[in-house]
Amino acid sequence: MLQNHPVPADLGAPHEIYAIVLWHFHRTARAYVDVVVQVADDAEFTENVRTLFNNDHDDTSGQGAGKAMNYVETSEGKLVDAKGSRARYVRLYSNGNNANDLNHYVEVEVFGRPAK
Repeated sequence: MLQNHPVPADLGAPHEIYAIVLWHFHRTARAYVDVVVQVADDAEFTENVRTLFNNDHDDTSGQGAGKAMNYVETSEGKLVDAKGSRARYVRLYSNGNNANDLNHYVEVEVFGRPAK
């Protein structure tokens, strides 16, 4: 996914989301920058948008300045606590890493259950 053109993942219906785990390339130690994880009720991200993680300290992504700490990617991935957020769509931003401008998403998993 490119930082300026994230493609939302459609869960197919509203879900109670408890966690999102994301993996970037982790064979060598790299810190990925301007990582933003959001959920929303619509694919355009205009309805009930919630930011679950944001380490974009200078608002490069245009999604607001984040306060989360930068982290070095590992084989365990980055666990984002979604706290039961109800949403249908998930999107992720990032803006490269400390070695180059690539985002290297390897996998993203969303854990939850269909909303009642």
